[in-house]
Amino acid sequence: MISNTRIYGAAIAFASGLYSLWSASMATRMTTSGWIMGLLGVVVLLHGAVLLTDYADRLGAASGPLMIAYSLVMLLNQALLGTGMMNGGAMGGSAMGMNGGSTVTAGMGWDAGMAVLAALMLVSGVIMARNGGSSTDGM
Repeated sequence: MISNTRIYGAAIAFASGLYSLWSASMATRMTTSGWIMGLLGVVVLLHGAVLLTDYADRLGAASGPLMIAYSLVMLLNQALLGTGMMNGGAMGGSAMGMNGGSTVTAGMGWDAGMAVLAALMLVSGVIMARNGGSSTDGM
């Protein structure tokens, strides 16, 4: 029987992974941030799928820390985008257009939705780590 913790973790992974992929695909040009989020989206989706199978038992206590790591990468990416340290320009290029306006929207920009999903993933990872990867938690 799949635990409630694993179901919750999988739901958060699916939401975060799909949103990551969607967000990366909506950019008019791929940036470093877009590639990071696209790749991470695929990995998170796969992890979410594994959580709903018996293979999750093989991951054991590693699932929680993996979810925490994914969320920290997502949060760091959003923080860098929000502070302008990693802008939406292609591969960290200039974010100013010919008319002096911002072209950050051409790449990926800071996304509050992504930050919230990453925070939920962080909580999910902490819950999973606290439970030690048990397959039945009674949550």
